[in-house]
Amino acid sequence: MNPRGTAHVDSFARDHLPPPDQWPELRFDLPELHYPERLNCAAELLNGAPGDRPAFLTATDETWTYGELRARVDRVAHLLTGELGVVPGNRVLLRGPTTPWLAACWLAVLKAGAVAVTVLAQQRPHELSTMCEIARVRHALCDIRAVDDLAKAEIPGLRITAYGGDAPDDLLNRPAPGTPYGAVATAADDVALIAFTSGTTGRPKGCMHLHRDVLAIADTFSRHVLKPGADDLFTGSPPLGFTFGLGGLVVFPLRAGASALLLEQAGPRQLLPAIARHRVSVLFTAPTAYRAMLDELDGYDVSSLRRCVSAGENLPAATWQAWYERTGLRVINGIGATELLHIFISAADDRIRPGTTGVPVPGWDARVQDADGRPVPDGQPGLLAVRGPVGCRYLADPRQRDYVRDGWNITGDTYVRDPDGYFRYVARADDMIISAGYNIAGPEVEDALLRHPDVVEAAVVGRPDEARGQVVLAFAVLREGARRDAEALRAFVKSELAPYKCPREIVFLDALPRTATGKLQRFRLRAHGVPEGDRD
Repeated sequence: MNPRGTAHVDSFARDHLPPPDQWPELRFDLPELHYPERLNCAAELLNGAPGDRPAFLTATDETWTYGELRARVDRVAHLLTGELGVVPGNRVLLRGPTTPWLAACWLAVLKAGAVAVTVLAQQRPHELSTMCEIARVRHALCDIRAVDDLAKAEIPGLRITAYGGDAPDDLLNRPAPGTPYGAVATAADDVALIAFTSGTTGRPKGCMHLHRDVLAIADTFSRHVLKPGADDLFTGSPPLGFTFGLGGLVVFPLRAGASALLLEQAGPRQLLPAIARHRVSVLFTAPTAYRAMLDELDGYDVSSLRRCVSAGENLPAATWQAWYERTGLRVINGIGATELLHIFISAADDRIRPGTTGVPVPGWDARVQDADGRPVPDGQPGLLAVRGPVGCRYLADPRQRDYVRDGWNITGDTYVRDPDGYFRYVARADDMIISAGYNIAGPEVEDALLRHPDVVEAAVVGRPDEARGQVVLAFAVLREGARRDAEALRAFVKSELAPYKCPREIVFLDALPRTATGKLQRFRLRAHGVPEGDRD
């Protein structure tokens, strides 16, 4: 790092990077990863194609060309740095469904040298308030349809600017210069975005990624494994608040000069007709969606697909095989992490081996090690450790020392490396629940349950589920005399957290199983080994 080279006027993000001795070892083994000292990733992405080429499409047949996208990004950047007073380094929250305008706002924030903090439209006021507190967010661009929860969060000093509405002060209705906006000359190692993930403690962790990181995920996984072309049309289910969606639906297509179909509703029932109607060629979604779409395939023409990418949870060999038998398409499995921005182990085409995740993506290195950091022999399970051009840098969080050890990023997954170099997923090494591709921290759900006045103790675990991989199973101890109403308690949690984090089932107990020292025995809960209690 060269602090003197930063373009940031607001130095908060850089000031709160981990100390250099806590960073992972970064590797730039590929020539394409040798970026210049001055680099604005948004400017690079926007210059990927001629102005008349399509950049973004919508389900309602709206098309934005690259020229239109550049003009709209510049317009928003002018408003940000002019009327709204955003300076380089300020954190700007972005919230809304997946639309071209959300993507344009993200690009404008980066082009203006600010730091994008993209969150899910599903997240509730308590969650939003915590993230804004951690990242000290004072500006927000929010789809008019997602403003209410953000306003209810009552975040001190937050200036919310809505877009997509009819009001004169709406971002899209404000007068702005029609001239090009000169991208801020950010340093390649200036922070570009903060992506939040929930750890096992429940408190979200802000993962800081640099301008060069945004291009590095495209110049490794996308370039060498996915191999898109300018004629490809991308679509998928992950929202832009997940780095899986940000990469697959914005960064990768723009880096290749290709196009993306951005869907506000992107469940299995919406994906198939969208693929057929728009002739999508590259699909990003989770194993759950591939399983769900199998029963509906006969009704749709998916012959335009040439690439199917799966991540977010482990892809079972049976799902891979069933999809291949029905479509002739080999699903590209992969593992990524918010801490590392996108996929770092994968395989494509003839290199795919169903039941494994794949091999390290070019530019990345991986190994399996024990708890003391020693590599374990092939065939034996251990902790997955990776390193490459992107690494974990938590925002002022002591958990940095847990994730980065001896220069390696420890992902929290248990893996086995086969003798031929393929990596095979075993399980999560912590208490994270992975349900339909969503990462859910059990303690975060416990905290929400404990905010209910009738709940005195709570514990949350993952229960195996054929369709979703896992679902959230909660155990609650209520105050004396309280009514055991599971649906009312679930409704309360939904008011506190995004709906996908809500327990599918709540078991009421007289007491949680604990050791003599008071430590919660989660293994008994996972095994349903507590005979007492009523199940609702």
